[in-house]
Amino acid sequence: MFFLFVSLRTMGNSTHLTHFILSAYFDTGHLKYLCFVIVLLLYVLMLVSNVLLIVVICVNRSLHEPMYLFLCSLFVNELFGSTGIFPSLLIHILTDIHTVSVSLCFLQIYCLHFYGIVEFLTLAVMSFDRYFAICHPLQYNTHMTRNRISVMVIIPWFYGFLACAVMISLSSSLHLCGNIINKVYCDNYPVVKLACSDTTAVNIYGLIGTFNAIFLPLVFILYTYIRILKVCFSGSKQTRHKAVSTCTPHLASLINFTFGCCFEIISSRFNMNHVPNILRVFLSLYFPTIQPLFNPLMYGLNISNIRMCCRKLKPKWIQQN
Repeated sequence: MFFLFVSLRTMGNSTHLTHFILSAYFDTGHLKYLCFVIVLLLYVLMLVSNVLLIVVICVNRSLHEPMYLFLCSLFVNELFGSTGIFPSLLIHILTDIHTVSVSLCFLQIYCLHFYGIVEFLTLAVMSFDRYFAICHPLQYNTHMTRNRISVMVIIPWFYGFLACAVMISLSSSLHLCGNIINKVYCDNYPVVKLACSDTTAVNIYGLIGTFNAIFLPLVFILYTYIRILKVCFSGSKQTRHKAVSTCTPHLASLINFTFGCCFEIISSRFNMNHVPNILRVFLSLYFPTIQPLFNPLMYGLNISNIRMCCRKLKPKWIQQN
């Protein structure tokens, strides 16, 4: 219902636009089929790896602990984010038609920003969980109740829904004087740059949203890691081993996603005309692509409980070999 409202509002505003042109695509000739196959394989790999780990966590009662439930939320979000980008990307590569309707463009913007907000906030929630488990192990089970875990899982999704709803509402009401977006998918800031009406409200909200969804979670994560490091330096070898085994994948995921966000901001907000087009496309695709590929690999390989449960899902004839 929300997207229907946005679509009607957008089509009824003063722009009278029916579509946007995604101008970052370039002619690859017969190589477009190779590009299509590569992108399709990447998308299938994202789907399979994330779905596999979601299934592993859901069917194994031994993994029904806060850390794994937060991981499950992270993997679901990555499925959502990649599905918001890759189906349309595949269509554009194969058909050589690089236009997208206004309503679908705003839908893609919503999916992209919702994915980014939920990812950062979930990583912040996971850092709090690790901080409590390592710094206050005796109080962990009493404080991390089912209700509290449910709230911690829901808050990133609820905040992402509201924040993106307001953003789309503000952006879709702008009067646009052009329809060319220099990217391979729709993004909010390139659309706002097309406006010939006042964008003050959108820009202020964008700064507030960036502060709430990126800066505050990063500061909170930094604080939790400082506390974890203090405990590790003064604690036992077992405590240090627990911290390394559970915090390393989380820290690697955070760094990877932060780089992806930086590439996305740079490619959207700065003049990149001097950069080769293929490099600009790569930078813009890093944000929605790498994290859904990186996280299943990182968590699947580094967390022993997940590895053991994955082995149990193998058919017997493979296990015997």
